[in-house]
Amino acid sequence: MASFGYQILGFGAGGGAPPEFISASGGCVTTDGDFKVHTFNSSATFTVCSVGNEGGSNTVNYMVVAGGGAGAKVGNAGGGGAGGYRAAGHGPSPLQGSALPVCAQDYPITIGGGGSNQSPSTGASGSNSVFSSITSAGGGGGRGDDGGMQPGNAGGSGGGGPGHQTQPFCGGAGNTPPVSPPQGNNGGNGAGGAGTFNSGGGGGGALCAGMVGKNPTSAPCGHSGRGGSGAPNDITGSATFYAGGGGGSPPGPSPCMNGGVGGGGGTPSPKCGTANTGGGGSGASPAGAGGSGVVIIRYKFQ
Repeated sequence: MASFGYQILGFGAGGGAPPEFISASGGCVTTDGDFKVHTFNSSATFTVCSVGNEGGSNTVNYMVVAGGGAGAKVGNAGGGGAGGYRAAGHGPSPLQGSALPVCAQDYPITIGGGGSNQSPSTGASGSNSVFSSITSAGGGGGRGDDGGMQPGNAGGSGGGGPGHQTQPFCGGAGNTPPVSPPQGNNGGNGAGGAGTFNSGGGGGGALCAGMVGKNPTSAPCGHSGRGGSGAPNDITGSATFYAGGGGGSPPGPSPCMNGGVGGGGGTPSPKCGTANTGGGGSGASPAGAGGSGVVIIRYKFQ
């Protein structure tokens, strides 16, 4: 009688190792299908309890957004630049980096605050956000027409420059300090010339530079520099815009709404960057504060 031999192929006999997944805690934890999402709106600790393997998960996707800069609070004021935006695995190219390997340890999380608008001439810059080796720089504060006529502050994205009746002044440099892919863009230049309604430039955003202020000869609404657009990111499972620049301002109050997508708008009331998006505040009298930053971490857990 013939005999038949059978070989059972399991994970240990030619089938490879069983999939193992990251286990972690910290922040506000939600699920999106087979993924866990840890959202940090304030500084805390991300604790990796155990690390999986390539068949499961041993890296995390992340989004690290710094605090946005404030706009200046005088006329012809530049808008605040967005907080630096760094992401891996989610969000538009070329702002995506590589997924980050993790170890079983604690990872301190720092959430950068948004800049205030206490100074008459310069909006305060935002503060850095940090996760592991990833640091996003605070957005640069916008500058106003205060006589000193300095450019907007540099930062993750640069603050907008002030308008003036004799010459334009530059927006602040973005992607400062430099990283690759870049974390942000330059602020827009202020308008210069003999016109009455010179306006400040918009703050830079995650996706594009702030727009240059214009120098119209009639009512200023619509002619102040628009903030650069923020970046859409679906790391939480729902697409949201982050890190938009704040809008610039003409000499006095006007109904302009010129913040970039995800950033603060314009006058007549201050338009602040939304909390935990890193948006820049509007330049105006009064001005808008920058929005605080956020860190979001995502990994496969089953």
